Amino acid sequence: MKSRSVTLDDVAQAAGVSYQTVSRVLNHSSQVAESTRSRVEAAMVALNYVPNRVAQQLAGKNTRTLGLATSDLALLAPAQIASAMQQRASQLGWHLVMAMAGADGAQAAVSDLLAQRVDALLINLPLETDAAQQIETMAGSLPCLFLDVAEEAPVSSCGFSARAGARQGAEHLLALGHRRIVLLNGPSSSVAARARADAWRQVLQQHQLVAQAELFGDWSASSGFQAVMQLADQDLPSALLVANDQMALGAMQALHQRGIVVPTEISVVGYDDTADSAWYQPPLTTVRQDMRLLGARSVDWLISRVEQPQNPRAGEIFTTELVVRNSTAPVFHGKNGSAKVAAELRRLARVLAQGSEP
Repeated sequence: MKSRSVTLDDVAQAAGVSYQTVSRVLNHSSQVAESTRSRVEAAMVALNYVPNRVAQQLAGKNTRTLGLATSDLALLAPAQIASAMQQRASQLGWHLVMAMAGADGAQAAVSDLLAQRVDALLINLPLETDAAQQIETMAGSLPCLFLDVAEEAPVSSCGFSARAGARQGAEHLLALGHRRIVLLNGPSSSVAARARADAWRQVLQQHQLVAQAELFGDWSASSGFQAVMQLADQDLPSALLVANDQMALGAMQALHQRGIVVPTEISVVGYDDTADSAWYQPPLTTVRQDMRLLGARSVDWLISRVEQPQNPRAGEIFTTELVVRNSTAPVFHGKNGSAKVAAELRRLARVLAQGSEP
């Protein structure tokens, strides 16, 4: 026969306190003395009490639950952010539930979270300003925090300055003498990807340059590989600016398959400084965004809005950092200073390696 669930009354009786006191402990009320709180918590552990969050939701109580609407967690950056959010929420005694936006889009993911009666929303999805405002309207009085909107969007947001980060990568290559630069952009649907690309173009324009070519990927390593494989030998640049580290990994694999040495012949700069970028071959020069800091501080910010709605705080913009590793070097001019000659030498080397006549 199934045993009866432990109730608040059971905990109250075991701790020698009232039902209301146990409820205050569960709601983290400051009106409970520490000795009493400790006694109640010990009774919960001894009785293996599990709070009934569904009952709390139906009663309209604060469940100390944050909802995260996120993009695909197969991508490293969203996964790192979500992991940091989960850990920080747990440290503070809060729950985090997640919904990934699929084909139905951001509003469907947010609707799923609202149906779970969350207390506030974290939105890590690429959104135009009007779409972000529509989600705020859906959320009603619930606090919302956005992580992938334009910096000038009139919503609460936390993130990194895409313009500053992209500028760091571009100026690094220019300082090394690179002038033939190809941009490998993220998807045009991403606000962050567009901001990085715009910043790259602005830096090049300030040096009376334009990108030799602009490629596009979907943030995945495979898309970076496919984009670079499409470049003709005569169109190869001296450097690649890549909108994230995973696409940079695919790009470097494509260059390797084509017999091109990184960084001797082509330098590569990534973006994000994900956990594995220091272990690429060669280790990747990249623009660091501290994803774990972003995740933790976003949770702190949102909880403060829930607990002190009368004192709304502005969002935060964090700084990026250029991390120079071994995937960049001074510009390679090829034999006799000719990029075309260098490309022809690579072609001949591949033909000879295959054991056939050029």
